[in-house]
Amino acid sequence: MKVAVFGARGRMGAEVVRAVEATDDLHLVAAVDVGDDRAAVENADVVVDFTHPDAVLGNIDWCLQRGIAVVVGTSGFDGAKLDAVRAAMAPHPKAQVLVAPNFSIGGVLMMRFAELAAPFYESVEVIELHHPNKVDAPSGTALNTATRIAAARASAGLDPVPDATTTDPDHARGASVDGIHVHAVRQRGLFANQQVLFGNEGEALNIVHNSFTRASYMPGVLAAVRAVRGLPGLTVGIESVLGLE
Repeated sequence: MKVAVFGARGRMGAEVVRAVEATDDLHLVAAVDVGDDRAAVENADVVVDFTHPDAVLGNIDWCLQRGIAVVVGTSGFDGAKLDAVRAAMAPHPKAQVLVAPNFSIGGVLMMRFAELAAPFYESVEVIELHHPNKVDAPSGTALNTATRIAAARASAGLDPVPDATTTDPDHARGASVDGIHVHAVRQRGLFANQQVLFGNEGEALNIVHNSFTRASYMPGVLAAVRAVRGLPGLTVGIESVLGLE
């Protein structure tokens, strides 16, 4: 399978390049970044995009116009942005695009475990901690986690998370994502950490996931690359690739 990488000089893109080159079944045909000629990319079967939130939709559209499948790890995808991808895909019924908020196997399991736990706990909050060079907050993983927790709580008929706060001019309670509070920490020395804190009277459950290097994402990225051409339409997350759906 012929693979190209957008954002190849970025930290994640460079890691993807190394991971693809280390495989026996994938062939890197292009590694491009801002200002590079994309001519070689047109020969690719799959493009992996780790670029910038402002550039990624244009990159996806470029690939759609050429019938190239896309695996996207770029941050910043909310519901509106996913709707924009669906709209761009509409004229291309055979298109294959996979957008994942997290390619770490442990990160995906953490989100699934949180979704399973959500109906059983009255209180829940999400804390995500990343390095200070991360451009978006909250992280895509935190947004996805909170959305899935909220949906699981709604399906179970739970009341809103209890919170007596009425005054918070400096937003100490963090962001609210579908009624779930999400807190973002940016600190030198960290890479990627997420904690989901559940609570009932007399009991707490904490689900914690840590990624220490970018290499931890590569098994998930490579699995998505190998699978995406068999996944018609828009796929969000790698749960189906890992057999979790």
